[in-house]
Amino acid sequence: MDKFLNAGRYIFPLSFLLYVGLHLGKPDVGAAFVPDYIPFPYFWNYFTLACILLFILSAVIGRYDKLAYCLMALYVLLMAFLVHLPRAMGHELDTTAMTANMNREKELEMVNFFRNIMVTGALLAFAKFVAKDKRVIG
Repeated sequence: MDKFLNAGRYIFPLSFLLYVGLHLGKPDVGAAFVPDYIPFPYFWNYFTLACILLFILSAVIGRYDKLAYCLMALYVLLMAFLVHLPRAMGHELDTTAMTANMNREKELEMVNFFRNIMVTGALLAFAKFVAKDKRVIG
């Protein structure tokens, strides 16, 4: 049973590969999430891609993993409050869309907001209870 439970140490960070695929395969979608007041959305899309890859690598090999989990938690929390919450409130959405579509997008963004809060909690728990390399963050 322990071997099965220990798989979570790898499954959780490797699940972020989905976001790598999205940022790489659909850069327009990733860039669309960058708020209008931040320039160079494609740069931020690819920068985020690189940061997520570094997080996954660090978490899987166990080097600087506590720092990686904490930085990823900060990133996900910032995304929740700077991107998903404003969009859930109707900011930065296509206002020419039909009202039903806009309401649906707002609902999806609220789900994204709550998901990011949950993932932040999981990342912080991994930083506290799973991460082994405490060189940078004791």
